[in-house]
Amino acid sequence: MHVQSLHIRNFRRLKHVQVDLETGTTIFVGANNSGKTSVSHALQCFLSGKETFSLYDFNADCWPIFNHLAEQISVEEPIFPRISLDIWFAVDADSLHRVKNLIPTLDWEQAPVGIRLEYVPKNDASLLNNYRTARANATPQTRETAYKSWPQHMTAYLEKRLRTEYEVRYFVLDHTRLDDDGEYPEDYRPAPFISTAEGQRVLASLLRVDFMDAQRHLSDTSSHGRAEDLSKKLSSFYRRNLEKYQIHPEALNTLAASEASLNEHFAAVFDSTLNNIRTLGYPGFSNPEIVVKTSLKPETLVHENAGVHYVLPGLPGSSDGQPATLPDRYNGLGFKNLIYMAVEILDFHNAWLEIEDDRPPVHLVMIEEPEAHLHAQLQQVFTRKIRGILRDPQGCNTQLVLTTHSAHVIYESSFRPIRYFQRRDGGAGVPDTDVKNLSLFHNGEAESSRDFLLQYFKLTHCDLFFADAAVFIEGNVERLLLPLMIEKEAPELKSCHLTLLEVGGAFAHKFQNLIQFLGLTTLIVTDLDSVLPKAQPSTDETDDDDPEVATRVSHSSGTPCLAGTSDAVTDNPILISWVPCRTSVTDLLAATDEEKLAKSLSYVRVAYQTSASTEWQGQSESTTGRTLEEAFALQNLQWTQDDKQADLGLRVVKRREASPDISEMQDRIFRRVRNFDKTRFALNLMTADMSAWVTPTYIAVGLRWLSSQLGAEVIEVASNPKVGTDV
Repeated sequence: MHVQSLHIRNFRRLKHVQVDLETGTTIFVGANNSGKTSVSHALQCFLSGKETFSLYDFNADCWPIFNHLAEQISVEEPIFPRISLDIWFAVDADSLHRVKNLIPTLDWEQAPVGIRLEYVPKNDASLLNNYRTARANATPQTRETAYKSWPQHMTAYLEKRLRTEYEVRYFVLDHTRLDDDGEYPEDYRPAPFISTAEGQRVLASLLRVDFMDAQRHLSDTSSHGRAEDLSKKLSSFYRRNLEKYQIHPEALNTLAASEASLNEHFAAVFDSTLNNIRTLGYPGFSNPEIVVKTSLKPETLVHENAGVHYVLPGLPGSSDGQPATLPDRYNGLGFKNLIYMAVEILDFHNAWLEIEDDRPPVHLVMIEEPEAHLHAQLQQVFTRKIRGILRDPQGCNTQLVLTTHSAHVIYESSFRPIRYFQRRDGGAGVPDTDVKNLSLFHNGEAESSRDFLLQYFKLTHCDLFFADAAVFIEGNVERLLLPLMIEKEAPELKSCHLTLLEVGGAFAHKFQNLIQFLGLTTLIVTDLDSVLPKAQPSTDETDDDDPEVATRVSHSSGTPCLAGTSDAVTDNPILISWVPCRTSVTDLLAATDEEKLAKSLSYVRVAYQTSASTEWQGQSESTTGRTLEEAFALQNLQWTQDDKQADLGLRVVKRREASPDISEMQDRIFRRVRNFDKTRFALNLMTADMSAWVTPTYIAVGLRWLSSQLGAEVIEVASNPKVGTDV
């Protein structure tokens, strides 16, 4: 038996989400403020047993609804917004007796069973009346002042009165009433429990949830009671688990002997002090005598006097040959955090196991940001091994949920346990979240593509799942130069979290299905890669029905040529099979901005070389490069041919030579770029004066599009007179 999924409605930015959980470990990923931690907070608010909700826990879409209903002149049956949490359990045959209270009908046939926890008004009509009464009793405003009497509107009323007006109720859900999209019909009303106490009892008999927050306050110095160092954590673990173990008689004898010895010592040490007190008239004839005694208890001794120490092997610390040790504050935070988390999880686990009568069969542990203070290898070890240290009783199951921002944590697994929290606009500027279950992607993707992606992620540790947007680039040159081009053309993007994926034109299309599944804003910066078309191979030569493979076979061996060559085609699989799905270079150059967006995916755009103006020796002509280096050289032709820029490797004019025309210059640059050190070019350009060169137009336009997609302040490309126009 295990928790199959959680459905959350109207809680913070989680307007309406479904979060599927694995039977073992589930990993929540996503950009900052995408709602990952809100899932944990929703569980805490509902399961804490306390009224911990506030008005600001309601999705922002609910706030105008509160105020609108309150201002209606006549509202017969007002229905104010609710926050709800549906918990669905998958039930095995051995656990049927546990869920008898959640079986919705006599026709139930071992489908998932669900319980809804809903934060609702105690009475909608009373809530409305109470607000209107408070509004009527407010101090009248006799003149315009900065202060406004409370409450001016319903949301202001609920800021103070929410916990008196709302309560948590429990309902039994019927899985058979769900449609194909997992939604209930509008007229569906789940069956309520007789009382809140009954609902709490039923849920507590099935599920125990523990939480480990990200801020673990690992410290060895005083923090006004907030810090809890590793020694204190181990001591508290011992104290909470002490009753399970009997103290050995020899230990008790040792403590008794120590008590007697200490008492004799205290009597001798405090004798003179107590005699001085007697001279002041105490104890006199009727007051009791003062005696200083000690009381050594195992739990007190461990809690207040024991601590973690680290052994220095090979370095004797005392005359008896025992090794030297250091207090725990002298070890790194990474190892302390690893031990801390392991002890905390074991403590949660043991507390669950201690429940002998009617133990909940499911134990859910929410761990936030386990990577804190851990280097990459420790993050991977933790993710790989933590589930293995827990031993579940027969018929019971522990489920772990990790919320992380670390690529090293998620790439220790396949796609199956990953749940991607996608930020999106819910309309009218209200933030919203959609949760993507990557196990569905794992099952639907071809094995070869899936293996390629997993291997790529593990080797590069890219942060695709945590970025605001992805930028696919050709190779090392783009990786080195793109930050400079962002600085020049779209500096506002520096405030966004972009992930650069260096995959080349031959492999970027393998990410197509993943990007589409995630709905991630993506800019693809690639090359036109014009070639002379090769004769189409026969069926026997290809022996492959895949049109993409056939296209690569027909063009991959084509001879590179100038982009303006008649009948030229592209050799780039991205342009052929992803976006804009064209082969002819003429068609690619004629594509509009809209046609450079992926079909039905307005958040994916391609940027490749386009026609731009080239200035040379007083001449002006429209040219097109086939690669980044060509496009850069053509749009900076006068500058790159200067002797001072010889280190770039793009100078093609010989000394004392009559100035070639633009067409000849383009041909020479084409031949030069095919056989020169591209990395050296990029490194030398990085040290050049940024104001002296311009960004190729296709990249500048692509960056402006990306900036607009991410909501950054848009600065028109045309405002830079050195940047050409995308033709």
